[in-house]
Parts: sequence; structure tokens; C-alpha cells
Amino acid sequence: MATFGDHPPLPDSLESLLGDKTVSTLFLKADCPPRVKAGHITELRLEDIESEKWDKPTLESLGNELITVIEQHNHRSDCFVEIEREGCRILQAGDLRITCAWPPFSDAWEITVVRPVAHLTLADYELDPRLIRRLSDHHRGVFVVGKPGSGKTTFAQAIAAYLDEEVGAMVKTMEAPRDLQVPQRVTQYAPLEGDLEKTAEVIFLVRPDFVIFDEVRRARDFEIFADVRLAGVGLLGVTHANSALEAVQRLIGKVELGMISQVLDTVIHIEKGHIAQVLELKMVVRAPSGMESDLSRPVIEVRAFPSNKMTHEIFSFGEQVVVVPVDEATSQNPTRKLAAAELARRIQRWSGARIHHVEMASDTSATIYVDDGAIGAIVGSGGSGVRSMEDEFGLKLKIKGSAELPKGTKRVGSNTSDWEQQTQRSMDSRTWERTGGPKPRRKGKRRR
Repeated sequence: MATFGDHPPLPDSLESLLGDKTVSTLFLKADCPPRVKAGHITELRLEDIESEKWDKPTLESLGNELITVIEQHNHRSDCFVEIEREGCRILQAGDLRITCAWPPFSDAWEITVVRPVAHLTLADYELDPRLIRRLSDHHRGVFVVGKPGSGKTTFAQAIAAYLDEEVGAMVKTMEAPRDLQVPQRVTQYAPLEGDLEKTAEVIFLVRPDFVIFDEVRRARDFEIFADVRLAGVGLLGVTHANSALEAVQRLIGKVELGMISQVLDTVIHIEKGHIAQVLELKMVVRAPSGMESDLSRPVIEVRAFPSNKMTHEIFSFGEQVVVVPVDEATSQNPTRKLAAAELARRIQRWSGARIHHVEMASDTSATIYVDDGAIGAIVGSGGSGVRSMEDEFGLKLKIKGSAELPKGTKRVGSNTSDWEQQTQRSMDSRTWERTGGPKPRRKGKRRR
């Protein structure tokens, strides 16, 4: 394992650029001056270094020197070549992760050196004792989320050390690359034959109490996370996300709704080295907020920890799994908003007419605002059209022209709120997973 602040001697040209202990990342690129990210984690800054530009031969020579350093210190468990591919090489040199890239993979020779600038214990975070007990329970599935450089990996390392040294648990890691700084007793596994799924198969055989999964990025990674967690192993995943809720949404479409809270029950959002938010997930069977009691279904409650205040609900709505905010302080009903949006989409598809607005008067009736010239076509002869839609949707419908729409009313297609955007992203993500991505366009002559 790598020890904080320890690495083998590097070429002088590189060591001199890492002299400032606040430098967390060094960027070297051919025909460009060196740059660094430096400063405290709460105030990182990108700075140019006053130095001559590095050319391709110099960087290529440095890359070869670094390989020599690794070979000369191959007796150390923290010095190795992690990944070697055409145009890219990733080295671990003590606590440094060094990425070398060159054409055809990159447009020019480049060397990036990343090193940790902080080593914290769990006690340094001054956590609520209830959260510490939660993290010590091997029946949990936990996400640690944040932006790149936010400190989520440092926090995950602190948890791994606490579980090993204080709880006395058997801890393993799954990493690509293996650069977590964890106690020597914690075995760090890379992708076996380039496949983390094969690594997970070995994990089951060595019987750990906890697994640290760094980093959960691809769709398949989330599925592997679910498989390991459902096998009964305590699991902590590190993933990139702008918020705790966004991390939860990334599971939608990859894990069945009824299984989400079994796979993931705690999400910790790290921002600038501090815990910004903790969410817990629980599954209940009831009607979503704002719906009639006879519409009961599985609902995932998303609650702030430790206050237990419910912030969002996740449930099936039609053919989609949606994320709806719960705000007891407002008179607006998000579920009716969602129902109105779904109804507008279905009526527009049914009739072909433009829908300006849908107002849900109750759970059983709605008013539809359409183009004035389309009212007759939608209502139909003797009201046959609107009766057919009422039978189809199980609602009492009133059709009005857009001229009757009250001023200031938001029309269908106008800018959506944050929660509506989040819901749409989760829908789009699920559709993407189901269809395998975008369909290729047909090639053809452009019509003049």
C-alpha cells in the first residue's frame, strides 16, 4: 500500500516541480509551460509555473526515466505499472499516480502527476456518532459522492482505516487504478484480466466484511455494485456526482425499483473536504404523497440524515420511475404536476393537437388548454372524441382554448424546474439503458 507523503526518488526535474507541499496535481504537456493545481482543498487554484516549455523529446525521456524508477524499486509493494496500453501508461510510485499519454491516444506527449495533499482519520471529520454506527454496519450499502477533487477519496480512505483498525473488520478494495492509501492489512484488488466483474467473483470467495469500490462510473459498475451488495457484503462506493440525489438517480434503470434501498441506503455528499449532506433511503408500500390511498405502490423515501426529514419520493408512474420532491411547506402538489405533464404528453400523442397547459383540478378531473382551432376536432362529433379520451385515461376532461389560459401560467415546453429536470434525466437515463443509446441516423441525400 502507498503511505502518505512517501514515494521513491524521482528525476530532479520532476521533484523540483513538486516542492510546494500544497501541489496536488502537476500537468506537463509538450510545447506548453508546466501548470499545477495547488492550495487547500477548499480553495484549489490552477497556476502556471514560470519555466521554459517542455518539448516532446524531454517528456518522452522523462517517461522512460519514470519506468526505470519503477523497475529499480519493484521490491516496494507501492511501485508498479498499473495500466499499459497503446498511447497510455499509468504508474504508481509510492503515493503518486503518474499518467503518461502520447499519440495516437493524445494529441501530444503529456505527463500528469497526482498526489494526495491530506491524510485524515475519521475522527478528524467530527461525525455524528449515529453516522459512525451506520458506517460500521456491514449490512449497509453506501455511496460517497462529490466532484473531482472534493475529498471523497480521502474520506473513503478514512472509513477503510477505521473499519480495519477500530471495528476489526476484514476490508478489501476494488480499484482501477489502485491508489487508495489504506492500512497494509487491506488488500487492494485491480480488475482481474481487465474485468471488475471477475474481481467481484473473487471478492465473494475471500469473505470480506466490507468492500471499498473506487470508482463507480460506468453503467456496468453500478450493476456490479448491486451484485456485491445483494450478496450480503457491506459496500462503500466512491462515485462522481454533483449532489447526493444525483447519485441515487444514477441507479434508476440499472437496479429494479424495489431493490434500490437494499442496494443503497446511505449517500454521503462531500464538498471541499467536508460532509455537505447525508441521505438515507427506505422503502415503504403506500400511496405517493398527493395520491389517493387506493393507489398504493412501492415508494422509496429519501430522507435527510439524521433529521429524518423526507426530501424526495421515488416511485413508478406509468412506464417510468420518477423522483419527486416532497415539500410540506408548499401548497403545490408535485405529484399532480407530474400527472399533468404525463397527461399532456399522452393527449398530444392521442390527438395530434398542440397542448398548451394541463391543470389537474383533482385526482379524477383535468382541464386541457389547446389551440382554439383544435377544440372541435378534439371534442369530436357530439363529444365522442373527449368521451373516448375520458375512457382511455379514467379522468373527467374539460377542453378549453389557449385564449382562456390565465396570464402567467407556464405553458407546456417552457423552462422546467430543477426537480422536473432531475426527473427527466432519470427517465432519459433509463431509456438510454433500455435502448442501448441513440439510434444511428439514416444516410441519404439532402433534399434541396
